[in-house]
Amino acid sequence: MNWVAWVLLCAVLVAAVLWPRIGAWARWRRARSLAARARREDALKHLLKTEANGREATLESVSGALQLSPRKTAGLLAELESGGLISFEGGRMQLSPEGRELATHVVRAHRLWESYLADQTGLTEEQWHQQAERQEHLLSRQQTEALAARLGHPRTDPHGDAIPEPGGQLPAERGASLNSLPVAAPAVITHVEDEPQTLYAQLAREGLRPGVKVCVLQRTPQEVRLWGHGREHSLSPLQAQSITVEPLSGQTLQDLQREAFLHQLAPGQTARVLELSPACRGMERRRLLDLGFVPGTVVSVEMTSPLGDPRAYRVRGTVVALRQDQARWIRVEPLEAAAA
Repeated sequence: MNWVAWVLLCAVLVAAVLWPRIGAWARWRRARSLAARARREDALKHLLKTEANGREATLESVSGALQLSPRKTAGLLAELESGGLISFEGGRMQLSPEGRELATHVVRAHRLWESYLADQTGLTEEQWHQQAERQEHLLSRQQTEALAARLGHPRTDPHGDAIPEPGGQLPAERGASLNSLPVAAPAVITHVEDEPQTLYAQLAREGLRPGVKVCVLQRTPQEVRLWGHGREHSLSPLQAQSITVEPLSGQTLQDLQREAFLHQLAPGQTARVLELSPACRGMERRRLLDLGFVPGTVVSVEMTSPLGDPRAYRVRGTVVALRQDQARWIRVEPLEAAAA
C-alpha cells in the first residue's frame, strides 16, 4: 500500500471518529448526555411518585429505584438541587415547581407511550415498559400532546395507572395489595406493577391484568391461591404484592365462579357473547370484535384441534380459529344453561 492510500485510510478513520454529529465521538457524547438526563429524570419520577402516595423519598429509596450506589446517588441529588429541581427542607427532599412539572411530563410521556404500544402495535406486554422507559426521555411536550390526541386522551395506561394531565397532579395509586385482600372477598385488579420485568411477564402470562375480577381462595406464607377469569391461579406472595386491587361490592366468590368464558365450552356447545373482558385491549380486542365476537352474538364450538388448541368457532356464519388464551377473554352465557 503506497503513502497515498495510507493517507486516505487515515483520513477516513479520523472522519469516522470525529465527523460532527455522525462521528463515533459525537454519538458517544450524545449517548452519555442522554444517559445522564435519564438518570436525573428517573430520580424526579421517583420523588413525584413517593410524594403522590404520601411517602417520603430518601437517599436509599432513590438509590434503590435507580440501582445506583449511595455515593453516585448523593452526587445526582446534589446536581438536581443545584439545578433548582429539588430542595432540602428540614432534611427532606422536595420537588421544586420546575422539578414537579418535568417529572409529571416524563410520567405522562411514559404512560401515553405504553398506551400507544398496547393499542396500536403488536408488541407483547413484556416489551411495553422497556420501550417506554427509553421513549419517555425523548418525547417533547408538543410530541406528547400530539400522541395524547391521537390516542383519544386516555385516562389510564395498560397497567391501570392514571395518566396525569399536563401541569396537573399525579393521582395516588388506587387500591391495596392483593396480599391484604381478605379470603373470599371479590375484587377487581386496578394495577399490575411492571417492574421488575421478569415478574410482570409471569403475571401477564397468567392473564392477570387491570380489569380482571379475582378472589383469594387460600393464603399461606408460601402461596396465594386465587380465582380469576374462569380458573385458579397459584401465586407467590411476591407476585401477589405486585397486584393492586379494589373490593367489588355486591358480588360473591360463587358469582365469579359461575361466570363462563368461551374457552370453557365443550365441542358442539352454543353460547351468547356477553362481553369482552376490559383487560383485553388494543389490537387483540379489535381483532376479536372484527371477527364478530360482540355482545349478543351467538357462537358455537365447531371443532377442536388434536392438541386441544386452537379451536374452531362458528360466529355469524363464519368459522374462525382462536387460541385458548384468546378465547378466555370472551365472557359468554351458555344457551343450554340459560334455557334451563
